[in-house]
Amino acid sequence: MPLALLALAIGAFGIGTTEFVIMGLLPEVAAGYGVPIPTAGLLVTGYALGVVLGAPVMTVLGTRVPRKRMLMLLMGLFIAGNVLSALAPAFGVMLAGRVVASLAHGAFFGIGSVVAAGLVAPEKKAGAIAMMFTGLTVANVVGVPLGTLVGQHLGWRVTFLIVAALGVLGLLGIARLVPDLPRPEGVRVRHEVAAFRNAQVLLAMAMTVLGFGGVFAAITYITPMLTNVAGFADTSVTWLLVLFGLGMVTGNLVGGRYADRALMPMLYASLGALAVVLALFTLTAHDKAGAAVTVFLIGALGFATVPPLQKRVLDQAAGAPTLASAVNIGAFNLGNALAAWLGGLVITAGLGWTAPNWVGAALAASALVLALVSGALERRTVRRAANGAANGAANTSRVVAAATPAAEPAPVHH
Repeated sequence: MPLALLALAIGAFGIGTTEFVIMGLLPEVAAGYGVPIPTAGLLVTGYALGVVLGAPVMTVLGTRVPRKRMLMLLMGLFIAGNVLSALAPAFGVMLAGRVVASLAHGAFFGIGSVVAAGLVAPEKKAGAIAMMFTGLTVANVVGVPLGTLVGQHLGWRVTFLIVAALGVLGLLGIARLVPDLPRPEGVRVRHEVAAFRNAQVLLAMAMTVLGFGGVFAAITYITPMLTNVAGFADTSVTWLLVLFGLGMVTGNLVGGRYADRALMPMLYASLGALAVVLALFTLTAHDKAGAAVTVFLIGALGFATVPPLQKRVLDQAAGAPTLASAVNIGAFNLGNALAAWLGGLVITAGLGWTAPNWVGAALAASALVLALVSGALERRTVRRAANGAANGAANTSRVVAAATPAAEPAPVHH
């Protein structure tokens, strides 16, 4: 794998850290600004919505900019947003900083996926995408726990300054290691938008929303589930989230490796297993050991779907993949928001702390159904193309035979 992927992974590490570290620092931020914790939760919601909206907008704005330069500009935006968050004198200013940083998120991963796939041979594309996303998964193992620890002891502003410094490191890495890739000639916004007319692109994005949404239905409420049902102490939750992060790293690398060999079978297996494990979590959540193993498996199976889903969008939007790739990153965040809302509904309805697991299982199972439909449509298209080619070849043979004059009979000698 080329070193340029390391620069992309560093940028992804910084983005992943700033996305998730706020969840561990909400009490400190709320106390610092004198606002209730639910109000501070807008820092999470605002970031997610910024990703969903920023992914297509920033990608469209960058269609006339070479991809390396656009990645550098996005990292600059990310740095500015985190510095603004760190220095914000009022809560509203910090919220604005979070939104500014989030605008870079979707476009960075979308354009970065295209760049990563273009740096390697065709049979290694999913692995290259997974290598970049490793930065995001490692952030949940290292960046988020350390950022939370620093924020709790030195102040949350220091955490966001450190994240901004990570952005500077990523920017320098991209400037030094990513090659100058020319902007594809003839690609315009209308070409990028045209990719959304492809039913397979839309199916892949729907799979992203539902499949990864299944993960967040459970993980959003993991703290009360583990403390109130499994019986873990509050101090143990951080380490269980590290275990979830380790599962994400494992699943991401496995998903990238096998998606290059058999993409759709990898999706069938990971989505099916995810649905089963989420359903089982309603039982294993009552046992500490069982809950810990299940948390790891949810992270692994959930992120095993990421490289194949991202590569699926790139393959189906071939020729103009940048916007579709970025919008698919927004689809992950849309799934997170939808699943968190649905999980909250079942808890509010009095169905218990483990009820979101059933929501997650249903979402993952729905994604599996869409994957099977997508695979069936693809096989039908391939069969039609093969039959058309065979019929064309047969017709050509008949035409050639009809146009060839019959050979005269050889003379008979007596």
